[in-house]
Amino acid sequence: MSQVMDAILTRRSIRSYKPDMVPDELLDRIVEAGTYAATGMGAQSPIIVAVTDQKTRDRLSRMNAEIMGTGTDPFYGAPVVLVVLADRNRSTYLYDGSLVMGNMMLAAHDLGLGSCWIHRAKEEFDSPQGKALLKEWGIEGDYEGIGHCIVGYVDGAEPAAKPRKSSYVYRVK
Repeated sequence: MSQVMDAILTRRSIRSYKPDMVPDELLDRIVEAGTYAATGMGAQSPIIVAVTDQKTRDRLSRMNAEIMGTGTDPFYGAPVVLVVLADRNRSTYLYDGSLVMGNMMLAAHDLGLGSCWIHRAKEEFDSPQGKALLKEWGIEGDYEGIGHCIVGYVDGAEPAAKPRKSSYVYRVK
């Protein structure tokens, strides 16, 4: 089996992380994989914000938890949050950002790290607090939050794959 297929078939969403920071060299590889995701007309509508600062990471966690209506850490202790945003002015922005997320999760797995897609980025960055963060980061434009790709070292065993549903694929010949 090819390495790509192996990564696709063995990647899992991880929900328990060690506090150890991921080295910049590995994060750079993951982010680079995100920048090579297919985008509509090659327009590259998404941007990636790599958050490794603990204070900012915790701020995002609190914002996300508030939207979710909980006091727990929606990032499961992961030390890194890769925020994917995409330019709403491109008709394919949502799909473009989703492909960036997928590439980064596969790259993290390939590098021996865990990852998980955490939702509510749209609500976070549509809020006044989220818009203020974007301004603070120097990001201008009409960006929508697509997702948070949390990354870190897996704490414990990786979950087993769920069986694939029988009605997943229909063949038309």
